Amino acid sequence: MTGQTRLTIPVNELDHSQGSITAPVTLVQYGDYECPYTRRSTVVVRAIQQQLGDQLRFVFRNFPLIEIHPHALSAALAAENAATQGKFWLMHDTIFHHQHTLQDEDLARLAAEIGLDLQQYERDMVALRNLDRVEKDREGANRAECKEHPRFSSMGACISVPGSRTHCLQHSKQRARDKCRETKREIIY
Repeated sequence: MTGQTRLTIPVNELDHSQGSITAPVTLVQYGDYECPYTRRSTVVVRAIQQQLGDQLRFVFRNFPLIEIHPHALSAALAAENAATQGKFWLMHDTIFHHQHTLQDEDLARLAAEIGLDLQQYERDMVALRNLDRVEKDREGANRAECKEHPRFSSMGACISVPGSRTHCLQHSKQRARDKCRETKREIIY
């Protein structure tokens, strides 16, 4: 594990999450839809979710590095616009699956493929409807001194995980075991 800092914005009802809010462990990821390392981490996250089951709540927050990923902001906005239609996780997974094609027309095609109301989606994209949401996520990442992808937080500590799937899985499982010993009702930031 490298460079630990603290998660500065607690998980809240506005976050996109999978798993029970009463899970003893909450894993927060700051990610970039155009970052190949973030895309690779989706496999690790799924493995952790399968291993920990209902002991884990997973939260995804946007951290587009627009300086090096020119389509990351548009992809984050597309995911947030899908969220307004109740399809955040479907768009999230679809964007990562099609990471090599993130031009605006590609994102619109993906929106159509997952069944979004395209007129609403286009209005939201043109109006930058969810830009504030993406910027708040970025601000939280910056306040937590996140400088690279993927960036995770578990038990309050932000961790930058080397490419090792095993390392991340072992770390999360140990944190889950430790937390389960303390309390099963507390949400971990």
